Amino acid sequence: MWKDGLWVETYGTVEELNATVGVVRVMNVEMSVVHVQAEELEEQLRWIQNKLFDIGSILATVAGQTFKNMPRVTGADVTRMEKSIDRCQKDFDPLKEFILPGGGKVSGFLHQARTVCRRAERVCVRLLREEPVDSANITFVNRLSDALFVLARWAAKTQGEREFIWRRDVKKTAG
Repeated sequence: MWKDGLWVETYGTVEELNATVGVVRVMNVEMSVVHVQAEELEEQLRWIQNKLFDIGSILATVAGQTFKNMPRVTGADVTRMEKSIDRCQKDFDPLKEFILPGGGKVSGFLHQARTVCRRAERVCVRLLREEPVDSANITFVNRLSDALFVLARWAAKTQGEREFIWRRDVKKTAG
């Protein structure tokens, strides 16, 4: 595999996403002293990082090759993430505006992780069009971007950080 090949770009982007989630965990540790919910977030992020490592390992394995105890991502993993999304957003009112990335340290870096996740998803889909890839991995990455958005909002709420709402800059014109 060439370093600029699509397989390498795909698992490299998943690795970048994993590192970004790791930065969130570092920021979250600082909050665990003051916010009990930080430990719940830590558990979620640790699980997410392990699943991303699984996906990276799968993508770094030559297509068609398998080995004993090869990691897998399954529909059950996706279901677990969707239940986490539901649990975190149960106290939110429906969104009526767009949320701008930012807020506090943890929520801001979760938004950053979400954008890296979206890029990872695009690269995974591009790979899927050209090579055989288990679609469960792509479904996981797709749902993960939604989970990271919800976790950013949940972290902001539970850690007392504000959310930045997008406001359209509408200027009145003389008429």
